[in-house]
Amino acid sequence: MKKKQDPALPLNELDATNTRSDVWELRLYVAGKTPKSTAAFKNLERLCQEHLAGKYEIEVVDLLVHPQLARDDQIVAIPTLVRKLPEPIRKVIGDLSNEERTLVGLQLRPAKV
Repeated sequence: MKKKQDPALPLNELDATNTRSDVWELRLYVAGKTPKSTAAFKNLERLCQEHLAGKYEIEVVDLLVHPQLARDDQIVAIPTLVRKLPEPIRKVIGDLSNEERTLVGLQLRPAKV
């Protein structure tokens, strides 16, 4: 399952400063279509639409189908979300239902002190 979000830009926004480098590349590791995996994907999609509208790509990796891919991102628990871009790589473990924790983990919102 792979979902990409890449709407067309208005012509007045197409210039040299608008590159794909501002696109967030997110990879969600799951194990089958469990309730937690499904919840994680739905929560991630909602958060992206609210906070990264038009600036994200979500790749879902099912470790039951591709277990060898867990090694690349050192996945030890599932579901796990990995922010590949922008760097640095960040990871959030769980079903992403705690919005504040997820946004802080992805560095979309600063941690409350």
